[in-house]
Formats: sequence, structure tokens, C-alpha cells
Amino acid sequence: MHKANKSLGQNFLIDARIIDKIILSIALKKTDNILEIGPGKGAITLPLLEKVNKLYVIEVDDNLVALLKSLKKDNLIIYHFDILKFNLNIMPSNLRIVGNLPYNISSQILFFLLENRNKIKDMTLMLQKEVAERITANKNNKSYGILSVMMQAFFEVELIFIIPPTAFRPIPKVDSAIVYFKPLQKKIVKNITVFKKLIKIAFSKRRKTLKNCLKSMITQEQTSIDLSLRAESLSVNDFIKLSNDYEKQNNNNSSS
Repeated sequence: MHKANKSLGQNFLIDARIIDKIILSIALKKTDNILEIGPGKGAITLPLLEKVNKLYVIEVDDNLVALLKSLKKDNLIIYHFDILKFNLNIMPSNLRIVGNLPYNISSQILFFLLENRNKIKDMTLMLQKEVAERITANKNNKSYGILSVMMQAFFEVELIFIIPPTAFRPIPKVDSAIVYFKPLQKKIVKNITVFKKLIKIAFSKRRKTLKNCLKSMITQEQTSIDLSLRAESLSVNDFIKLSNDYEKQNNNNSSS
């Protein structure tokens, strides 16, 4: 019997009703290209295998890889890898990502998936409830921050339902949540590197106005966004406009 590895943030889903609810929410087709991140002991893997022609899974834990191989399922393709070091370009396009993300590196995985969004059709991910609330938060909310703006600038996001700690073994100290992500078709952020830098600076000193935080990047004369506000008062679209205004200003300066 596999013992949960604390350093890998392992908590195994055991509640059959929750598993059914997750599978139902994914709305699978036989031909879907599903990649499951962190299949663990196969709680979601086994019902997925019954519904798709082929299932790709990526697992870092040696013992769990051995456990998955012992299932001897012809339509199960196992990658023994750390997701953050995995090359998603070897996968088919239109990937539907499913996974119970380890709590300790969930933000890193989300940013990794964001960078690979051109390969992704949609994502149904299990996350710590607090992280799910940060992803889906709107402006003027204490949960609103870097993760909210980055994810919502590139994905439609929706918190589907909450999962209690009792659905897992070992029992975590926090609630979990299922979040659905669908990449936005229209590219509205001109430069993702600039966008990320601007948001990080803006939220680094939450109590300061944007005029103070961003003085090294942009002035009030260069944008119609009110810089006397704090970061939490700006919507995702405001941040996109601010970033694009900075980019425009930079391009003008370099061409003059």
C-alpha cells in the first residue's frame, strides 16, 4: 500500500461521489486528448480510462508509476516526469488537462500551463480552495492579486464546486475546489513578459498607489488608467490596457 509522500504534497481522493462529479463536469468524448497531471493511485484515472480511447498521465513518484503500470491498461500512456520539466510539445494539440495539483507547487504548475496555453483546449483542476478563490477573485477583493490577473487575462475561469477535506486520505487541513479554465481565443496582452512584470510590481506594495509602485515603468501622462488608485482597484482589463500602454510608449521611444 502506497503511503502519501508529504514532500510531494500528496493527498489521495477517495470519495466516489466526488470522483463521479468531477468526471461528469469534464464532459468527455472518446476522442479527447486527456492529460492527467498527478494521477496518484488512479482515483480519477480509472474512470477516465473507461471513457477515452487514450489517456496520457504524468507522475513524478516512482512507486505510483509502478502502481499505474501494474494496471496493465493498453490505452494508458504513462510519463514518469516532473510536470515542470516536461515538454508539452511532444503531446497532441487540443489537450484537455485534468489533475489534482500538489498544493505546494500549484502556482508554479499554473504558470507553466499558462505558458503552454496554445496546446490546451481546457483544464479541469483540483486546487486548494484558497488558491481557487485567488484565481477567480475580482477587483476590490482581498483574494485578488497576481494569480487572479494573470489567469483571467488568458483564461475564462470558473470555480465549479468545493470539496471537503474528508474526501481525501490523508485528510488535509484545508478545503479543495475544482476550477475550470478555458483559454481565451483573442490575444489581448501584447507582451506577456512586460505584463507579468507590471503586475508583480503593482501588487508588491498593495497599500501604495500605482503611481508610486510603477513610477519606474509608466507615468500618468502615458496612460488613461487612473494611477492614483491601488492595484486591487484595477480590473484585469485595466491591467491589460496599462501594460499595452507601457508597451506602446516603449516602442515609440525605441523607434524615435
